[in-house]
Amino acid sequence: MSDKTLRILMADDHPIVLAGLKALVLGDPDLEIVGEARDGRTARRLASSLRPDVVVLDISLPEMNGAEVARALLEEQPECRILVLTVHEDRATLRQLLDIGVAGYLVKRSAADELLRAIHAVAAGGTYLDPAIAGKVVGSGASGSSRSQGDSTVELSERETDVLRLIANGYSNKEISARLAISVKTIETYKARAMDKLGFKTRVDVVRHAASKGWLPER
Repeated sequence: MSDKTLRILMADDHPIVLAGLKALVLGDPDLEIVGEARDGRTARRLASSLRPDVVVLDISLPEMNGAEVARALLEEQPECRILVLTVHEDRATLRQLLDIGVAGYLVKRSAADELLRAIHAVAAGGTYLDPAIAGKVVGSGASGSSRSQGDSTVELSERETDVLRLIANGYSNKEISARLAISVKTIETYKARAMDKLGFKTRVDVVRHAASKGWLPER
């Protein structure tokens, strides 16, 4: 994403929860709420008409649930960046949503600390998995390869390890650039090199590897 204000659509059927989420988003000057919905059909309609940068989507919506909305939106707008917000922490729900193609998965109990980071990460083209549940992708087959744990004989450089660790924890390339004081282009090079060494294909492979290495914070 560029440095322009990010346009956000919020969807949650609980008014108090929705108000709290909006307050968090409105506290970031780089984010703008362009619409809100309390049911799935409205969320889909608004996303189709408003074309927001990120859709923050509760899974447990009436009329159409979040998974149905996500599937419909991604068929219609493959470029749509969907951040799922849910109370569910089970592996089956996580795998279903990753298979659909959502860009982020955030547990509601983490929202106060992680929502803004998650929005920026998915808007920047990354995949965000809540550290509270990222370990659940370990061994889950979410991207289907025995190589996804990484080859234990492969040695990554210190910089490659730093970049993968931050990616797994939901940081965007821009945030990693600021933390490591290297360019975004260089970060992409380190990421590509590390993923090639380990035989990784997706961001989920990186998160699974990070969980197996103990790189993710415990909650």
